Amino acid sequence: MKKHPHTKVSNVRRRKRRSTQRVSKVVPITDKQHNSKPIIQRTSSLNDQKQSILSTQNHQWTLPNTLKYHPNITEAFQFPFEKEINRWSNTDSLDIARYNHAASRLTNGKVLVTGGINVLSLNGAVLYDPSTGLWTATGNMNDARRYHTAPVLADGNVLVIGGYNSMELNTVELYNISTGLWTVTRNMTYARYAHTASVLTNGQVLVTGGLSGIFVNVSELYDPSIGAWTITGSLNYYRYTHTASVLTNGKVLVTGGYGNSGVLNSAELYDPSVGIWVTTGNLNYARAYHTATVLTSGKVLVTGGFDTSYLNNAELYDPSTGLWSVTGNMSYVRGYHTASILTNGKVLVAGGTSITGALNSAELYDASTGVWTTTANMSYARTYHTASVLTNGKALVTGGASVAALNSSELYQA
Repeated sequence: MKKHPHTKVSNVRRRKRRSTQRVSKVVPITDKQHNSKPIIQRTSSLNDQKQSILSTQNHQWTLPNTLKYHPNITEAFQFPFEKEINRWSNTDSLDIARYNHAASRLTNGKVLVTGGINVLSLNGAVLYDPSTGLWTATGNMNDARRYHTAPVLADGNVLVIGGYNSMELNTVELYNISTGLWTVTRNMTYARYAHTASVLTNGQVLVTGGLSGIFVNVSELYDPSIGAWTITGSLNYYRYTHTASVLTNGKVLVTGGYGNSGVLNSAELYDPSVGIWVTTGNLNYARAYHTATVLTSGKVLVTGGFDTSYLNNAELYDPSTGLWSVTGNMSYVRGYHTASILTNGKVLVAGGTSITGALNSAELYDASTGVWTTTANMSYARTYHTASVLTNGKALVTGGASVAALNSSELYQA
């Protein structure tokens, strides 16, 4: 007798239903690191499994690169998950704890730290080698100093300018990257500290503002080819603890700082082709002890600082319009912090001072979204420190102060 034509199909469907029932059966998944206690129960959907785990853990997990599948049942994935790594790591310590020093990334990839203060102003200099992770002493400066600047010249040598040591300094000296020795060069016309120094596209160095017993608005240019200073256009406003940024069009943008009338919201542009300063759009918020970072887009990101209190706001300057626009706020108010543009285009803000004292917190700004996200904390709270982006993409944070001067250094992995 012939079988009914639908009998075979019916049997297949029954087998499929029984198979589906076996697959849908709840099976505990365990993790040896959790004493084989069930962490989650398998469901019929891989997406459900992921969502269930991610929503039940208090900390962030990273899914494995590959998901292995059981040959007989529905999708399954392996344990254990790996925690997101701590992005900060400690590296070699400075020979002497210091703050209010300067750090210069050299053309050979090393970082030169100069001067600073530890009870007294320092004349010592040290080199950090990223290939070994070690600091080594190099030649001492002729003058101890803090609150100075140390730009790297086109020839790779470092020009240390002004600063303070019991009095304002107008002395200037050159560090030879090949010999590790210092030589005195011509003095500035005006002694100053808490100023800025910017290397222009023509190789000259523009020094602006600062303090010299009184506020300074005079700007000076250093020409490395002849080792001499000349006076150039004066700022429209006296200022110190301001910022200076070389824009992609070669002009220099100066923002904020302290002036005769208190904390400033004004900004000015220097045009090297004519040697004149002109005012540009005002900041939305007056600020001093802030940071200014030129983004890959050419815009300038200004963060934090101090007015009547510490600030967490940030704003963007657009060179094409000369206007400022408010962007996302940082998670923490801070001044005396550092801001470094990483190789991925994000800006790392680290440490600084708030009303509670020195900070160990760090956060990242994503220019594509205008949003800040907190990242791992540094091992040490610090302010008046330096940050240098190395050729390997890591950011080196050095020294600073908390309760006392620090000699520790840390690396941030981008």
